[in-house]
Amino acid sequence: MPSNGTINLRRGFDIKLEGAAPKTLSDLAVSAIVAVQPLDFPHITPKMVVKPGDEVQAGAPLFHDKDHPELFFTAPVSGEVVEIVRGEKRRILQVRILADKKAASRAFQPINPSTLSRDHVVNRLLDSGAWVFIRQRPYSFIARPNESPKAIFVSGFDSAPLAPDLGFILEQSGNLFQAGLDALAKLTDGKVHLGLPINASSVLQQAQGVTKTIFNGPHPAGNVGVQIHHVDPINPQEVVWYVHAQDVVNIGRLFAEGVYRPERIVALTGSEATERGYFRTIQGVHLKDLLNNRVKTDQVRLIQGHVLTGQQTSQDAFLSAYTHQITAIPEGNHHEFLGWLTPGFHKLSLSRTFFSWLNKNKSYRLDTNLHGEERAFVVTGQYEQVLPMDILPTYLLKAILANDLEKMEQLGIYEVSEEDFALCEFVCTSKINVQKIISDGLEMVRKEG
Repeated sequence: MPSNGTINLRRGFDIKLEGAAPKTLSDLAVSAIVAVQPLDFPHITPKMVVKPGDEVQAGAPLFHDKDHPELFFTAPVSGEVVEIVRGEKRRILQVRILADKKAASRAFQPINPSTLSRDHVVNRLLDSGAWVFIRQRPYSFIARPNESPKAIFVSGFDSAPLAPDLGFILEQSGNLFQAGLDALAKLTDGKVHLGLPINASSVLQQAQGVTKTIFNGPHPAGNVGVQIHHVDPINPQEVVWYVHAQDVVNIGRLFAEGVYRPERIVALTGSEATERGYFRTIQGVHLKDLLNNRVKTDQVRLIQGHVLTGQQTSQDAFLSAYTHQITAIPEGNHHEFLGWLTPGFHKLSLSRTFFSWLNKNKSYRLDTNLHGEERAFVVTGQYEQVLPMDILPTYLLKAILANDLEKMEQLGIYEVSEEDFALCEFVCTSKINVQKIISDGLEMVRKEG
């Protein structure tokens, strides 16, 4: 069992919020309407292969990427394609499927991926649509099957606020997680790295054929970008792939059981959720079926994901492709007069500005108020306190704002993603939209080739 030992991270910050999900698992019926949304997949241009009225099985192609026609995006359920929703300039926003009761799936031969060649594994992943689970760094878009990454990373835990317990989720998967790891091992000549928390579940501890590293420290210790940085950093012209632990299970199911089923165990969390827990469902389900009567309806911010990087949503939306958590917190639309003069026992603060620091184990009911407006971008040293990476975050951000590509490369733009800088944005005194700047910088570098 190869191991890199333990990496202790001192920089970072755990945001303790009210509303963690208890470890109870419920199965949800599939929504009447399920949607696949091309906007969930950055940098693709969908080209349809079905039209309204067509009958599809789970795993049947709906559209492919115009620039990479080998990348198919497939139906998560069987049923009838009832609508192709378009936006401005006829941009495809959603492909909606009326799910039937048959739950029919394209059949693939169950087989141990360890016995297959790389080409066979790649072809099955592409043919079924499961390839979209595999993403790459830099840029965080779908990996290119004609490339060979120097390593593949899987994070076995999530350290974000109210994040789902991946150990509990993986315990429901049987041997599918291991089958998925075996398939990933065929895709690289390098190592498959598995990041573990201190108290890892038995499923993670017993994983074979991977190099395990324990990460001990506050958030963002569970971020795959932080783990890549400390285990096998990305240099210019290098590519690393990564897969979410739940999607490793989906890949394992494709080989072990011969069916494509993009299952999601979603954690419903947050202080405004009245019935929290874990819910087993399918990618693309209607959120109303998941959230109905389980969250408060007045002055609530619904988020697909966690509070640092998630996207605001509503009960009329559909579950995004890479979402594993729904968070409900109070909407912060009230004015607080001279709030900075109060003792602040109920306020979370990284510094000792408020007396809340005296109770380090307290969980908070926080809302979406910014508590200020954007100010001058000044050097405070706050970013360095919460970013456990050997880069200079303030200088990198300023290089991006100056469009200095050479300086951006020198300062480590290839190693980062927006989520790695989410805590920097949270603690920023200047209220700078840090994640947007990182996103713009990555897009600038990508376009320059």
